[in-house]
Amino acid sequence: MKSGNLSDTLEFFLLGLSEDPELQPLLFCLFLSVYLVSVVGNLLIILAIMYDTHLHTPMYFFLSNLAFVDICFTTTTIPKMLVNIQTRSKSISYAGCLTQICFVLTFAGLENGILVMMAFDRFVAICHPLRYNIIVNPKLCRLLVLLSFLISVLDALLHTLMVLRLSFCTDLEISHFFCELAHILKLACSDILINNILVYLVTSLLGVIPLSGIIISYTQIVSSVLKIPSAGGKYKAFSICGSHLIVVSLFYGTGFGVYLSSAATQSSRKSAIVSVMYTVVTPMMNPFIYSLRNKDMMGALRKLTSRI
Repeated sequence: MKSGNLSDTLEFFLLGLSEDPELQPLLFCLFLSVYLVSVVGNLLIILAIMYDTHLHTPMYFFLSNLAFVDICFTTTTIPKMLVNIQTRSKSISYAGCLTQICFVLTFAGLENGILVMMAFDRFVAICHPLRYNIIVNPKLCRLLVLLSFLISVLDALLHTLMVLRLSFCTDLEISHFFCELAHILKLACSDILINNILVYLVTSLLGVIPLSGIIISYTQIVSSVLKIPSAGGKYKAFSICGSHLIVVSLFYGTGFGVYLSSAATQSSRKSAIVSVMYTVVTPMMNPFIYSLRNKDMMGALRKLTSRI
């Protein structure tokens, strides 16, 4: 196969989750439904928090930001897939592919950061309740979100710029429904050693370290909750933290699974199916996980729907 420089590379071809023509209408309806549920659900979470003054607290500030990121995350990938199915075209321009990589990495990094902030918020609320309002103040919350955004953007730009130095073979088919970094690197004809080192280094710094922080926070939380004398108090504390732990498990479990499996297996299709979990399913499930287990959130949603 011939290789070419960046100016010669015009477009990639997204093969999606299946190339079976009979499955395309089913995939279109399924992903359209998931996308609409995800956008509407997360939008309701944001509006409910905005209009209910009782929810103007750090915990719900982080939750509203998480909902916004989830809307952006799914919008980065699913609409292009739906357009390709509808038009029966699998192509995506080189610039479009790089843009998609950049946005996916940005919103994945931002979601990662917000999940860490939510763990920190719960840690302070349960382990240091008397100092909660002093430590977790609105200014700190805004600064943490801004810092997470800047780190995510820098990380995404770094990986995207590193892809620019690569040349690609004439076989530009991606067994995925969006341009994921790991799949793009496999198509390169030039040496990707530096890219792979960067991927695993950044994954360790921005993935393993935050996850370790979450685990340490919840170790302290469990220790503190077990000291609460009343069963009702223990149940309330665990129910609040339980929602966050479910989301953390879904996001980190599937996220790490994708990048570890991409290095261990040659089956791009299997890794694409796993990617659906953290790019599509998790953003859709978050509104249900955080609202159905939360009486305050359910009350705010009822007020919002009655207002509408």
